[in-house]
Amino acid sequence: MTAGRGWTTGASISASDNSKNRSADQPLPPRLIASSPVANSALPSNPIRTQVGNGCPMTVQIAQVETFSPLYPVEGHFKFFETRPGGPIGRPSVVVRITASDGTVGWGEAVPSPRWSYETPESVRSTIENYFTPGLLGRDPLDSGAIHRQLQRVIAPSFSTGQPIARSGIDLALFDLSGKLRRQTACQVWGRHDRDTIELSWTLNPRSPGELEEDLAKAFQRGYRHFNLKVAPDLDRDLEHLRILRQAAPDAIIWVDANGGYTTEQAVEAAWAFAPFGLLAFEQPVPANCLSGLSRLRRLGALPIVLDEGLVSLTDLREFHQLGLLDGAAIKVPRVGGLTEAQRQIEYLQQHGLLFLASGLTDPDLALAAAVPLLASHGLPYPAALNGPQYLTASLLTKPWVPREGQLQIREGWGLGVEVDEFQLSRLGHKISA
Repeated sequence: MTAGRGWTTGASISASDNSKNRSADQPLPPRLIASSPVANSALPSNPIRTQVGNGCPMTVQIAQVETFSPLYPVEGHFKFFETRPGGPIGRPSVVVRITASDGTVGWGEAVPSPRWSYETPESVRSTIENYFTPGLLGRDPLDSGAIHRQLQRVIAPSFSTGQPIARSGIDLALFDLSGKLRRQTACQVWGRHDRDTIELSWTLNPRSPGELEEDLAKAFQRGYRHFNLKVAPDLDRDLEHLRILRQAAPDAIIWVDANGGYTTEQAVEAAWAFAPFGLLAFEQPVPANCLSGLSRLRRLGALPIVLDEGLVSLTDLREFHQLGLLDGAAIKVPRVGGLTEAQRQIEYLQQHGLLFLASGLTDPDLALAAAVPLLASHGLPYPAALNGPQYLTASLLTKPWVPREGQLQIREGWGLGVEVDEFQLSRLGHKISA
């Protein structure tokens, strides 16, 4: 059975397969060990490697790349959970496991969201298995520059980076793997550790005032104090929701996110109407390619304009900034292709005094394990709209992410600092196509 049909809980390609795609049609059994001959031994959490010369580990190679398709159950309403007719209800992701020739394993996670971008769970797995993996096998996992140049060659960019969400799964797995090989935490890799925790923002996507009030009560009960409100295209309804929210949380940091849902004229009217509510920012008010609309809103000056969907590469961010189209950006690790590019964009925002916000794509487990240390170590000054813990009701980690009073703390392990429960990974497997 080919990849993408039937039960597609796990698919793997190893160096011994001569880059051929091998798809596993049965759910991943508990504690499955990678099947490549060079990675067929037990995988200790702290592997011992032969040391050479200056004490650095001897060179290892990428021996195997595997993908898995968990489907996380969800609670609450969020517009991006709506899938194709007859599709699964929940938050799908694509988990990536890269095994090195010495048995060390790196884990990553791509979070496609077809209602938000053009990438789907099927396309992410196809891209990783058929295009990225053949060029990864046999490479030095520590040579990130060469690897990213290879990824850029095999999937050409369109307006910007090609298949960034698929790339992010590979990038995170390589970051985790290289951190384990070097015996470094994420903060040690970056050489920064500005803080240990990040504050979270509660995402509000109400369909009625009553639903908004119920959601606010739940947020306060869980210790959240700040909010990002989904708006567009109904301005009257948006203003009603904003009045309720500001009355309930007079001291909260609040920003509105239209996800490109307004026309320019609607966004101009909304910006003036929103301004008296003391908002942090107006995120993605018009579609990403509506440059004239962004320019007009910036000149208007009613609210700071923060972009999201339109910024994938550092080049995009730089160009939009130089054209005067933004006051800042919401950093999304999956959107930009992973940690490598996200860190470059954060540094650009900080160097140019732009607003540095952060959000995700209802990031589960491993994706969240990438975002949290990146944002904390680089001193994110505002609450992060990372709503995975808000909506997702299952985890494939041995120690799931649980906010304490609306905050998440950095994990201290090597690489991403988390451990995957492979039995849970098996349980969350699902069909990704009919």
